[in-house]
Amino acid sequence: MDHHVVHPHFDREARMKILSENHPNVLVVEDDTETRHQLRSMLSARNYRLRETATASEALVQMEALPPDVVILGLQLPDMNGIELIRKLRLIEPGLPILALSHDANETHKLNAFDAGVDDFLIKPFVPGELLARLKVALRRALPGSMETSERVFRSNDIEVDFNSRQVRVAGKDVHLTPTEYNLLRLLIRHANRVLSHHCLLREIWGNNKKFDTQYLRVYVGQLRRKLEFDPARPRFLHNEPGIGYRFQTG
Repeated sequence: MDHHVVHPHFDREARMKILSENHPNVLVVEDDTETRHQLRSMLSARNYRLRETATASEALVQMEALPPDVVILGLQLPDMNGIELIRKLRLIEPGLPILALSHDANETHKLNAFDAGVDDFLIKPFVPGELLARLKVALRRALPGSMETSERVFRSNDIEVDFNSRQVRVAGKDVHLTPTEYNLLRLLIRHANRVLSHHCLLREIWGNNKKFDTQYLRVYVGQLRRKLEFDPARPRFLHNEPGIGYRFQTG
């Protein structure tokens, strides 16, 4: 348990200093004792700072006391639906990385979690190495130097996007995108390293017009891959989460 007294509304710069100078602060919300013990052993051994709770109500209290750098959230909680808790956490901290755990492998369940705002989703029982890798990816979004669309220029490996001029370059060469392709890329970059569901992408880019479906979205992602990826068949940036949506992967 972390006993430092910190004002609940300290600014982002202060949080980034804590994250960069010390070990990341992880809030585990999980009512399964065995899973909590497994996470405690894994994370403590790697010097993560760990706080634990078995209920959604206590998680919300912990968020007010000291917003964590990342949340690992079991979706089967005794006092609140895990999907509803995700939405509440997003209202408190819109940019907070959230990694969901669930026994339920149903695609609709996963889709609801991603729609609510999780960054990643693992099925229990999870492979420890995979969880640690996913956790590192989620934390990259909170580290100093992570790119946000509030900055004038986004850079990730060979891709550069100037949001003021709407110019896109790959390996230093200008790439022409249609307005729709650019808007789709900008949305994915704004939520880099998070899966955005098909429904979310269709709604944000094309509104609620029902004539647009996942096949329509797939065509535009394919066009972006051909323009941005060195090998569109093995994309480095525009990743597909089968049956769920897409993510722009940095690093």
